Amino acid sequence: MQTLAALIAGHDDGAKALGAPGRDWLDYGGLRVLSTDVTQALHGAGIGRGDRVAIVLPNGPEMAAAFVTVAQVATTCPLNPAYKEDEFAFYLEDLKAKALIVMEDEDGPALAAARSLDLAVIRLVPGSAAGQFTLKAERELGEADKSAPGPDDVALILHTSGTTSRPKIVPLLQSNLAASAQNIGASLALSPVDRCLNVMPLFHIHGLIAAVSASLAAGGSIWCAPGFDALKFFGWMRDAKPSWYTAVPTMHQAILSRAGRNAETIAEVPLRFLRSSSASLPGPVMEALAKTFNAPVIEGYGMTEATHQMASNPLPPRAQKPGSVGVEAGPSVRVAHEVEDRLVEGVGEIVISGPNVTPGYEGNPEANAKSFFQADGKRWFRTGDQGAFDDEGYLSLTGRLKEIINRGGEKVSPLEVDGVLAAHPAIAQVVTFALPHDKLGEEVAAAAVLAEGAEADEASIRAFAAERLAAFKVPRKVIILDEIPKGATGKLQRIGLAEKLGLVAKA
Repeated sequence: MQTLAALIAGHDDGAKALGAPGRDWLDYGGLRVLSTDVTQALHGAGIGRGDRVAIVLPNGPEMAAAFVTVAQVATTCPLNPAYKEDEFAFYLEDLKAKALIVMEDEDGPALAAARSLDLAVIRLVPGSAAGQFTLKAERELGEADKSAPGPDDVALILHTSGTTSRPKIVPLLQSNLAASAQNIGASLALSPVDRCLNVMPLFHIHGLIAAVSASLAAGGSIWCAPGFDALKFFGWMRDAKPSWYTAVPTMHQAILSRAGRNAETIAEVPLRFLRSSSASLPGPVMEALAKTFNAPVIEGYGMTEATHQMASNPLPPRAQKPGSVGVEAGPSVRVAHEVEDRLVEGVGEIVISGPNVTPGYEGNPEANAKSFFQADGKRWFRTGDQGAFDDEGYLSLTGRLKEIINRGGEKVSPLEVDGVLAAHPAIAQVVTFALPHDKLGEEVAAAAVLAEGAEADEASIRAFAAERLAAFKVPRKVIILDEIPKGATGKLQRIGLAEKLGLVAKA
């Protein structure tokens, strides 16, 4: 099984596939009918194999179903619905999107950006069952390649933030998705009786692959919440009756804070396991979750370039080690020298090799030269993370080599924020950096030097950023300085800046 279509081809027609609050279930037979309808609709609109279709939909079963069905016809490009018009315009143009799928009544910044680029717009009209919909194209684009995508065709494109360049385009093949979905299914022992309660955003690799694709590959079901809401989680749990859920650490912490008053639901809906990924799960949180839910907590280690999962804490009877991201779970995972292209023992840069790894960044030979190398007969990808294995093969991460800010699982490129803040008329110099945060892990902060004679305060600078960036990228703290500390070579240095500015205690 090396394509998304092949993953869901063999399951019973009557088995439940997609559910949602207050909706009837869509079964696998219905999902296959939907796939055929979407294929005909897209081909009729002049969209087929190799064409890039941006998808901007709210979280829920329609987003899950759109991803699964459109990827059987063309290349999917899910985008964060929280983006501003300028952000949509950048990503749509950078992706070379041919069309944009939005809800039937959408009239926001995504649509405005598509209109400015003269992209074809396709409206999604929800049906009665969860994930059921019809597509209505506003115009036709001519003939399309109607052949079915194969293992080497690109199924999904996402951007990953870079600190020294524009965001990088990560193409993921049909075979990458299929391999990763099956890797995750194997590490979690997923089967048709399993049901995932999905609270993860479905424009992100974690939700798309771990929750949706892995569940469908196993013949299981996904109950799609409209996003994460700690106040509604246990009500959803009662309605969905899941066997597992996957989330980022900040979500788990919010769930824990309300678990005491929901002990009855926890007892009535026993989970087989809980899964955490996309950011480091603090050891005490992992232990509290396991005790509260009386179930193992499986922490996974993933990234976009690996089509999500690289390592995972194993299921019982093997141990789940707090502070560790587990054992290799699909691809080969090794430690490499941080500068030289060779594998080493002990602490070093984590590298991976396997059928779930992207063939390389699109249109970025410089990044590919830095990120991939050959050793021991394999092609290895450098993750940018530092770590080491213990004697039992469990991997622990000791730090990130890259400067990406990881805000509760949301990755923020400091350079992108720099670019926006630098456009403020009062700012002469700016550097965005990570500020340690007790719940999110890291928060976005910025240090700025004002232009001579100019005036601005923290509130006005943050308001300026909020008009141009998604909320999670807006600096929560802006420090106005006479001079920003520089390194020995005169470069502005992000790493350690919070400490240098006295915003955190020195280690």
